[in-house]
Amino acid sequence: MPDPAIENVIIIGSGPAGFTAALYASRANLNPLMFSGNVPGGQLMITTDVENYPGFPDGIQGPALMKLFREQAERFGTRVVDKHVDSVDFSGPPHRVVVGGEEHMAHTIIIATGAEAKWIGLEGEVTYGGYGVSACATCDGFFFRGKQVIVVGGGDTAMEEANFLTRHAERVFVVHRRDELRASKIMQQRAFDNPKIEFIWNSEVIEILGNNVPSKHVTGVRLRNTVDGTEREMPIDGVFVAIGHKPNSEIFSEWLDMDELGYLTLAGKGTKTRVTGVFACGDVADHVYRQAVTAAGTGCMAAIEAERYLEALEHVASAV
Repeated sequence: MPDPAIENVIIIGSGPAGFTAALYASRANLNPLMFSGNVPGGQLMITTDVENYPGFPDGIQGPALMKLFREQAERFGTRVVDKHVDSVDFSGPPHRVVVGGEEHMAHTIIIATGAEAKWIGLEGEVTYGGYGVSACATCDGFFFRGKQVIVVGGGDTAMEEANFLTRHAERVFVVHRRDELRASKIMQQRAFDNPKIEFIWNSEVIEILGNNVPSKHVTGVRLRNTVDGTEREMPIDGVFVAIGHKPNSEIFSEWLDMDELGYLTLAGKGTKTRVTGVFACGDVADHVYRQAVTAAGTGCMAAIEAERYLEALEHVASAV
């Protein structure tokens, strides 16, 4: 008989990958347990208009999309616990995860921990975080109505942040260390066509300036020209950092293979890792596409592979 103390599936992390895996696992009657992590819903919770997810011709806000994902997974029986996994032990099966000092066991683990925003590494990001420094225009753009802000970066994320901020800010300056953008052509064109966006090329932010009177706030930045090394101060009301993401894979480093950037590497074309019964999906294992729709697709794959693995275990057990 199955051991009720051992879960069929534990899903670590949420977002499109995690919730899609949960949906498929639930509909397969696997009664999955999900630990959604520090940011339930993943990166889409800090994304504005999602225009390229199939089925939403008019677009949808990222948080609204993730609310629908969660509701659908829970409708079919997924148990979502909004807690962070502290550590794992993949020496099984069964495999173990520790959450808040409590140990949970499962025959299969689906990793969907995604990726998180990178920071420049300046002291001012810590000092003025939440007081003028942000990595989320959706969360904080409202506080900069009529003000001037900087967006640091040159990819799609930076262009999306810059365009969104023009709804609130009087002027948005995009600071990029090169003289051309990495963003997709359509995102570049939107930014170039926006009269409230101005580009500062071949430049990097080396210091964030601020004041504590009458309350803590950003007053400007120090910029360095990447070509000639000259520096200058620029008055500004806010700094939005949009320079990419890093995979949330640290707790798996003892057990799973990773590439030089920390993305989990998979065995073959599916979602299997090198550890039997452990699968990975979404941005934590994808450094190429990093899209909501591809994350959801790999979440589906992980759930199907976990289901087939469990079926094989049942056959072996029944034959003994």
